[in-house]
Amino acid sequence: MLKFKTIVSLLVITLIYSCATNPFTGKKTMALVPNSDLFPTSFAQYNQFLSEHKVVTGTKDAQMITRVGERIAAASERWLNANGYHGYLNDYKWEYHLVDDKTENAWCMPGGKIVFYTGILPVAKNETGVAVIMGHEVAHALANHGQQRMSAGMLQQFGAVAGNVVLQNESDRNLFNQYYGVGSQVGVMLPFSRSHETEADKIGLYIMAVAGYDPTEAAALWQRMKANSAGGAPPEILSTHPSNDSRIANLRALAPSAIAEAKKFGVTKFRE
Repeated sequence: MLKFKTIVSLLVITLIYSCATNPFTGKKTMALVPNSDLFPTSFAQYNQFLSEHKVVTGTKDAQMITRVGERIAAASERWLNANGYHGYLNDYKWEYHLVDDKTENAWCMPGGKIVFYTGILPVAKNETGVAVIMGHEVAHALANHGQQRMSAGMLQQFGAVAGNVVLQNESDRNLFNQYYGVGSQVGVMLPFSRSHETEADKIGLYIMAVAGYDPTEAAALWQRMKANSAGGAPPEILSTHPSNDSRIANLRALAPSAIAEAKKFGVTKFRE
């Protein structure tokens, strides 16, 4: 029991001194892995990924990805500076690449390393659609969601270790491990991930609007995403993402506030 109390005490101390502030919500978030360690790893993994995949350069699509990415990055900095977070992006090393891959995907690694797959461009349909996706993916990085997921994973592992320390009976430990794995995943980790997706939708909507892209188009993009999924998505409770219907309804509801936010930055007309 003493060993268990020591583990808990160390965890509490670590949590107290390992927090960051989400600039978009003002809330404290877990940061067990600091960006000073996370960013160099992210940059190295990004370079390795690019070396192993076919990067598209010089085409209109590749130029569009860079153009939208630069506008989203500039809008992010404008928003952060206006809200008192000067220097927040100092350690970011923005890169935007299009990769020849039929997968419908795009992502932004911690520190601003972005990849779009050619497979998602037909779903994006146009530059505004790309801006919806870009804003969402960049929002994950800006809100330190990767850092939080890593921290949550570490806490999940701690819970498993602590349970096995406390339970001395082997059958009790086996039962704990069986239910802890499922319970912590469905009851904690998946809802945690879904909350990140919803948060990134909102942040991304604001950023794309400040960058001059019409946020009312976000719901239309996700309608296309829904059509492409052909009902293949798992139930929301078992997914890392909100359901398409939940997402579409949320984006529609948020669009007017994103338009109002853009007006604060002098954006009253959106790009065609």
